[in-house]
Amino acid sequence: MNTISVCMIVRDEEKVLKRMLDCVKKFADEVVIVDTGSSDKSMEIAYKYTDNVYNFNWNNDFSQARNYSFSKATCDFIMWLDADDIILEDDIMRIWDFKLSKKSEYDVLFLKYVTAYNDNYKPEFSFYRERIVRRSKNFMWHDPVHEVLITSGKKAFLDINIFHAKLEVKSKSRNLEIYKSYIASGNRLSPRQQFYYARELYYNGYIDDAIKNFTGFLDSHLGWIENNIDSCLCLAKCYESKKDYEKALRSLFRSFCMAKPRAEILCEVGAIFIELKRYDDAIYWFKQAKNIKPNLKNGGFVNLDAYNFTPNLQLCVCYFYKGNKKRAQHYHKLAKKEKPNHSSVLFNNKFFELK
Repeated sequence: MNTISVCMIVRDEEKVLKRMLDCVKKFADEVVIVDTGSSDKSMEIAYKYTDNVYNFNWNNDFSQARNYSFSKATCDFIMWLDADDIILEDDIMRIWDFKLSKKSEYDVLFLKYVTAYNDNYKPEFSFYRERIVRRSKNFMWHDPVHEVLITSGKKAFLDINIFHAKLEVKSKSRNLEIYKSYIASGNRLSPRQQFYYARELYYNGYIDDAIKNFTGFLDSHLGWIENNIDSCLCLAKCYESKKDYEKALRSLFRSFCMAKPRAEILCEVGAIFIELKRYDDAIYWFKQAKNIKPNLKNGGFVNLDAYNFTPNLQLCVCYFYKGNKKRAQHYHKLAKKEKPNHSSVLFNNKFFELK
């Protein structure tokens, strides 16, 4: 049987830690918990599940903390999780399928990380991440924030979901402050770090600085293709916030030089044309988005709504403003089939009933 050490780093997670450990105890052969400075009851909860609880002097470096947790593992494979993740019963059984299989030939197993989902746990935004790795390979984490596990060897993608189910938003500026401290210490950002730094600037409302860093990242031509495409999307949103729609469109179209179009990009193009009241143009782009199939195994962020629900919802809007209520209702019904309880669907449903 393949044995698994689950490794976690935690800090002030008393509200969610028990929930996660109740999942973990159903399949883990060993649980390693590294605390980075909790002031709540996190460690009291942790000791109820494992004796492998360690303290780590926090130094603004998530990679060092994760590497420390990995160093304490003793099983065949290491699986990393966060305290605010959850694993459903069907996925726990799929982990057991792996554990009970013949000695795995794989060094890295990718599982789906679901960061947005509906009330029935149907994924809406997900991407594959390396979740289970062979301990003897001694893979290491890199980068102080938005850390990445550098792996090699034989890889497999498993149909197993890890749901990110946070109950509260931690400090929005935490990651940005870590980056600023890192830069102030004389460190130079790698292309990957520059991408994530630009995203943190954008998320925190530093739009001009975000534009500068996204543009610098793209112009370097050193980034991973999925980060490049996501940068085009984020850069467009930056320009949209400044109502510079021409530059926003140019940013989105730039992604076409990198790979075949993604539905996320096409939906954003359509949204801009709605803003410009160019409904025929918007219809064209939303219909193109509906013709694209998502690729979950390329490692990039995938907003599943962009491949069906969002185009249908927006096509309803476009046709309504064009005066074609029959076509508007058609796309409303398609959107309703996908998400009957979505707030926009409920509004439109009431609207069409009244009208």
